[in-house]
Amino acid sequence: MNALTPAQIVSELDRYIVGQERAKRAVAIALRNRWRRQNLPPGLRDEVAPKNIIMIGPTGVGKTEIARRLAKLSQAPFLKVEASKYTEVGYVGRDVESMIRDLTELSVTMVKAEMAAAVREKAEAQAEERLLDLLLPRRPGEAFSSSTLEEVSHEASRDATREKLRAQLRAGKLDDRVIEMDVSDQSNPMLQVFSGQGMEEVGINLKDMLSQILPGRTRRRRLKIGEARRLLEQEEAQKLVDAEEAVVQAIVRVENSGIIFLDELDKIAGREGGHGPEVSRQGVQRDLLPIVEGSTVTTKYGMVRTDHILFIAAGAFHVAKPSDLIPELQGRFPIRVELEPLTRGDFVRILSEPENALTRQYVELLKTEGVSLQFKPDAVEAVAEIASLVNQRTENIGARRLYTIMEKVLDEISFSAPDMAGKEIVIDADYVQARLAEVLQDEDLSRYIL
Repeated sequence: MNALTPAQIVSELDRYIVGQERAKRAVAIALRNRWRRQNLPPGLRDEVAPKNIIMIGPTGVGKTEIARRLAKLSQAPFLKVEASKYTEVGYVGRDVESMIRDLTELSVTMVKAEMAAAVREKAEAQAEERLLDLLLPRRPGEAFSSSTLEEVSHEASRDATREKLRAQLRAGKLDDRVIEMDVSDQSNPMLQVFSGQGMEEVGINLKDMLSQILPGRTRRRRLKIGEARRLLEQEEAQKLVDAEEAVVQAIVRVENSGIIFLDELDKIAGREGGHGPEVSRQGVQRDLLPIVEGSTVTTKYGMVRTDHILFIAAGAFHVAKPSDLIPELQGRFPIRVELEPLTRGDFVRILSEPENALTRQYVELLKTEGVSLQFKPDAVEAVAEIASLVNQRTENIGARRLYTIMEKVLDEISFSAPDMAGKEIVIDADYVQARLAEVLQDEDLSRYIL
């Protein structure tokens, strides 16, 4: 785990997220506390519970982005789920334990990818040798050792040809050449039965048990060498990766560093003594409680403890309040932080300041077509003003409104860009107003288009 200080974490978040200083401070402290816990004596380490967080605020103010960037900073397994898709004990919807299974799956994939990257050079070398064997196969019954002068000469000639092919292969001159090779076939009909929606939780993953019992199938395919090399490198990397060690590391990472972002928590908030949907919401909360409190969940990779997984919940809480959650669940989220609605000034900063600023994204996208796009400051101000106005008139969806408006402003340029290579286009306030004038004048139309 990266040992970033809270100030460094906030500084990193500032590169991508505008404002929301209180939320950034809260998650920065929570992340630093995980590092502090790792440095405690073993006896005390297990006693320190994660400080789970509820972020309260309207849509589009940065709740999800804060959690996502936090996971990237900590290089931790991260899963975003919506509380509203779970139903009590799994009837109709998914059961809450599936979020732990999904998080473990992500962690295993992450660890295996890291291990594969560590053995990449060796995998590439072995894949190259297999490709050369396919390009220059030995004749049936041809010996690997030579005894006569004629056989020695033939072997030397073969080696010279192999090295010549190797040089061409590395130079990419053979990438478009087609060869035949055996590749593993993933379309086993017996396994497909257990791949449908709602079948992922059958037993302890019957699909995976069957995949181990049933023999592996291969089929002959014609592939270009460039594609064949990629497949062979993946195969060789899988052989070099210790799958059992990857699973052990992945489970440790989930248990000590995993982060689950539980969105729309307000949708399952229900008061005690309610009827109908209220009872169902309370049922989901009660199913969720042991996962957040700390329990052991069965996954196809083994048992996973949830005691030290960090839960970051979020919700608008326009109708419900955090106090409408069952008391036990409230107690498992000790940190509450309210995010501020975004202002016109925030929109200006979002459009221009972050490293992934929306204007910068469009400039780089159109640069691929040879079009030079430039946004004047008054254009940024105009877009921010319109976004703020439309959010007031209709539903306030925060910064997401900027995406809708920018797409409308640049619609014509994006469509015609392939025919405009070499041109320089300057977007100013007049251009923005002209593109949106009709929609802005008709308030009913703006409700549907913006």
